[in-house]
Amino acid sequence: MSKQTFARLPGFRDFLPDQLAFREHIFGAWRAVSARYGFQEYDGPPLEPLDLYVEKSGEEIVGQLYHFQDKGDRDVTLRPEMTPSLARILGAHHRSMAKPIRWFSVPQLFRYERQQRGRLREHYQWNVDVIGEEGIGADVEVVAVALDGLRELGLGHDDVLARVSDRRLLTAVLLAIGVEEEKLPGAFSIIDKVERAPADHSLSRLQAEAGLDEASAASTLDLLSQGGLDGVKGRFGDRDEVATELKHIDEYFDSLEALGLGAFVEFDLRIVRGLDYYTGIVFEIFDRERKFRAVSGGGRYDRLLELVGGDPVPAVGFGMGDVVLGELLRDRELAPAHAPQIDYFIVIIGEEHRALALTIAHSQRDRGAAVQYPLREQSVRKQFVAAGSAG
Repeated sequence: MSKQTFARLPGFRDFLPDQLAFREHIFGAWRAVSARYGFQEYDGPPLEPLDLYVEKSGEEIVGQLYHFQDKGDRDVTLRPEMTPSLARILGAHHRSMAKPIRWFSVPQLFRYERQQRGRLREHYQWNVDVIGEEGIGADVEVVAVALDGLRELGLGHDDVLARVSDRRLLTAVLLAIGVEEEKLPGAFSIIDKVERAPADHSLSRLQAEAGLDEASAASTLDLLSQGGLDGVKGRFGDRDEVATELKHIDEYFDSLEALGLGAFVEFDLRIVRGLDYYTGIVFEIFDRERKFRAVSGGGRYDRLLELVGGDPVPAVGFGMGDVVLGELLRDRELAPAHAPQIDYFIVIIGEEHRALALTIAHSQRDRGAAVQYPLREQSVRKQFVAAGSAG
């Protein structure tokens, strides 16, 4: 009878020592940058009430949940993202906390989705959030943290680019074009996919779902293809609602320039972010060559705490996953070489000296040294080979 073997589940990872060291290298950079910006680490349970995500996340995520009914007949799910969990936590505690709250976390997240390059069914994600600050400074701070996290790992402005937009500005532009307010969600959905869809498909959808005539739909696609602020200012800058939002986005870019991060960012009206809870400035970070999926994404979500039964509290944050980032670092040859490191390997020449070797080993370990010795009798030659392998 053959022995039964068990394969790893599709979309999940084992972390051998060298792979775990690489993961911890990434985590270390995330935590170091978070600390330099004054953020505190938090965490929550990996299992959450199903309703928390059904009500607060986009339809795409809801369809990818790992959910089941537990033994208490509760509908639960493995967390697919962290922001609704953060909202739940803050809903219970934020009233007693000084604002703004500056928190970060590195949770493991789960989504049952089709596997492809840069996308698995589990990943770790750096989440950074500022809660309780409505000013543009908080929006600037979170994208600066994200970019400095990448810089900490060796990536420069020639490697990555943050593409930034503002859903309030896009709303003002779409209303000026002629999209009715109740059709804005459909228009946002079309724009979110416009780079991946054929132009004629997007044109048809803008007419059918956003209510635009053919000329207006074509004009909208032309504006989106330009991407930058100049097209928006040239066509709609004289409208009060648009001008107000343009002032905010100009302040945002001026602040990033002052931080020395201007070369890392550009405005792109096509950046929407698919999640339903974003309300203001949004961004996605890509590698410049566009060989990979987005490395990071985030934005302002001022109404999320309300949706979980809490008070209206302004908030802004981002997530950065380890899978795409790891691929990018390897592509740029920025993954550190891993080798086991010990301080001493005690060679035992004769078993009569083993007790002394163990005494020395334990004494050195008590002093903080990393020490190995042969666990059974071996020739001196084999011990030297083992010492070399141990680093």
